[in-house]
Amino acid sequence: MVHRQNLEVREKKHAALLSVGSAVLLLSLKTYLVVRTDSLGVLSETLHSGLDLLAAIITYLSVRMSDDPADERHPYGHGKFENFSAFVETALLIVTAVFIIYEGVQRLFFHHVLIKPTLTALLILFAAMCIDVTRAKSLMRIARKYKSEAIEADALHFSTDVWSTAVVILGIGLVWAGNVWHLPRLMYADAIAGLVVAGVVLWVGVKLGKRTLDALVDAAPEGLRQEIARVVGGMEGVLDVDRVRVRRAGNRHFVDATVSVARTASLEQVHELSDAIEKRIGEIVPSDVMVHAEPRAPQGEHLFEAIRALAQRLGLAVHDVTALQQGGQLFIELHLEVDENLSLRDAHRHATKLEEGIRALRDAATDVNIHIEPLGTHIATPDAEAGEMKLLGAKVENFLNSLPEEYDELVNCHDVRARQVEHRIFVSCHCTMKSALPITKIHDVTAALVDRVKEKFPQIHRVTIHPEPFEER
Repeated sequence: MVHRQNLEVREKKHAALLSVGSAVLLLSLKTYLVVRTDSLGVLSETLHSGLDLLAAIITYLSVRMSDDPADERHPYGHGKFENFSAFVETALLIVTAVFIIYEGVQRLFFHHVLIKPTLTALLILFAAMCIDVTRAKSLMRIARKYKSEAIEADALHFSTDVWSTAVVILGIGLVWAGNVWHLPRLMYADAIAGLVVAGVVLWVGVKLGKRTLDALVDAAPEGLRQEIARVVGGMEGVLDVDRVRVRRAGNRHFVDATVSVARTASLEQVHELSDAIEKRIGEIVPSDVMVHAEPRAPQGEHLFEAIRALAQRLGLAVHDVTALQQGGQLFIELHLEVDENLSLRDAHRHATKLEEGIRALRDAATDVNIHIEPLGTHIATPDAEAGEMKLLGAKVENFLNSLPEEYDELVNCHDVRARQVEHRIFVSCHCTMKSALPITKIHDVTAALVDRVKEKFPQIHRVTIHPEPFEER
């Protein structure tokens, strides 16, 4: 990446420096022709080339400055220097055009200037036009490759030179033909050629000036904001695109996007979605992207999701949410996990807040029953004198593997481990079950197996069963 940036800087500086050299050569040639011919067309071209030189110098300086990295005073970088230099070049073009128009009107209507066309002048102008063509193509290639507005402005300068020089050649040629064939009206061709040049310069200047002014006042590039909103709005996890803002500095874009996401999404999920949005926008236009996510309730949100979102907003953890509708009354039950160090008074206060919030979700009469349990934070260690109880574990495994006749869903149980921790016995195991069964059925079966184990071995405090799908070979 760093190598690519260095290559870009080198190529842009090299192109800008060659542009300065070309402008110096063209200005020298055209100044010589002004002295030899007194042609308004050549004079206009000389002034144009003089401004080309000034513009090329400005372009070179702006390219050097715009590629400097962001700093404390310029956190968005220095790209605006390119836009500003292009705007200054536009102003210079318009000033040139106004002067040429003034001089052309003077020569057409108020005083006559004797034009002295020569074959040498025509050849020099043709050579200058060839130089303009070469430099314009080279600069435009670099401008498009790196999206540099300053270099593009310089390329447009040389491009207008091509057409204006062609018009001047035509004007001088017609004056020369008028002198040879004694057609006095053709002496006005040079002034008219100058006016045509001015018209071309004005047209290009206004077009470029509008674009550079848009960049300076942070106008969004046409259609880009709508395209970004459309693409981001179609991404999975994005409920809606609330706002997209785009600004440009030099060849860089800055995008701010505000999107709506499901309010039950975790911070980690929102972060991953933001990264995906930044990457996707970067594929549309190379840019610095900032994504702001707003939590929203998705259309048709399920009651259970609304309850989980409410608990999340209150900073509470819930599970085992169930509901029953009977006779116009809604009964909701759930488990609430609280800090194990809380007193009953403080834990009940959390439960009451949650109950009030759940009732506010529904217009109908709602009865809420919340089971409060400790949120585990303590990492226990087995009792030194007991450790792992292998004999009890083997007995539990044998007992569970005797139950498939009663529970058709059960295939087998394995990896049974029993431990005594802080004077209580904990058992964990893996049970293989039929893989096509719904998870609700699996939950019911595991709950029944837990009850059977604790009934058979009353000394066991807790049983944890991990269900696994049975894969037929």
